[in-house]
Amino acid sequence: MWKHSRLLELLKLEHPIIQAGMAGGVTTPALVATVSNAGALGTLGAGYMTPEAMKEAIEEIQTLTNRPFAVNVFVPEYPKATEREMKHANELLNPFRDELGLAEEPSPEIDKSLFENQIEVIKELNVPIVSFTFGLPDQEVIQDLKGEGIILIGTATSVEEAIVNEKSGMDAVVAQGSEAGGHRGTFLATNEGVGTMSLIPQVADAVKIPVIAAGGIMDGRGVCASMVLGADGAQLGTAFVTCDESGANPHHKEAIVHTKETETVLTSSFSGKPARGIRNTFIDRMEGHEHELLAYPLQNALTKGIRKEAAKQHNPEFMSLWSGQSPRLSRQESASKIIMSIVAQAKRINS
Repeated sequence: MWKHSRLLELLKLEHPIIQAGMAGGVTTPALVATVSNAGALGTLGAGYMTPEAMKEAIEEIQTLTNRPFAVNVFVPEYPKATEREMKHANELLNPFRDELGLAEEPSPEIDKSLFENQIEVIKELNVPIVSFTFGLPDQEVIQDLKGEGIILIGTATSVEEAIVNEKSGMDAVVAQGSEAGGHRGTFLATNEGVGTMSLIPQVADAVKIPVIAAGGIMDGRGVCASMVLGADGAQLGTAFVTCDESGANPHHKEAIVHTKETETVLTSSFSGKPARGIRNTFIDRMEGHEHELLAYPLQNALTKGIRKEAAKQHNPEFMSLWSGQSPRLSRQESASKIIMSIVAQAKRINS
């Protein structure tokens, strides 16, 4: 059924479908394994995980599936902020802390050994596939992982970024359209965001490595359309946030199910990096102040306590409710049923 997909051979899959590596606890071992057992590629979103937590999750995945799976990590960034910038950013966030009863004003620190230690865990546990977001690691890391026989997947939001991914040695590249939920994978320069339909054929013409479409894709129609445009497969994120195995907060799941396509926005107020989520009170109040905030990941560290406490208090208005632009297509059922539905719909289209 899946004609001309190099991705199936490269990743040893039955279906050219990748579950996005969404960080922050959405991608539970159960979700990753369920997707992989269904013949697609499950991905652990390990961006924020400590090496110890990451190791535990990978070992659990390995007990639940003998199929290929991936681990997604964030290429580190080390921005600096002056005391004055830090104070001002905290002043903007203190009203939210006051409403939640949080007294602490955090002083964010970046663990500069995190990425290196994550890579060591990946090698130690023989993870078959690794994907990167927010740029590309050093050539030394790339060659080290390739020497271990690990397949590498990069992320791009423009043709130029896709070309850089190919030149660096990535085996495949995710071309992320602006419709995608969560963080933009942009790393060369800030851009307004090219839509998936425009981005995919241009990337497919520019690189020789397999292209994986991402952004607003939720069903078999989206997967098939991506492949007609030149992609070798598709990566879906929001489609799996609402599934049974997802570790997303129940309020996050409900928000997606009851959101319209016009109600998601790009914001950097939560993390200091543009990300698409459902508009809420936090985003509304921070609008117009985004240029005053700290860079990622410092801003992300500043808002972590707010987001965590808001979830505890069942207050979705202060949570980061990441979602792509096709929320009406979301489903609340097992990830395996979602994949079966995608495959069945694709079969009907291709018959």
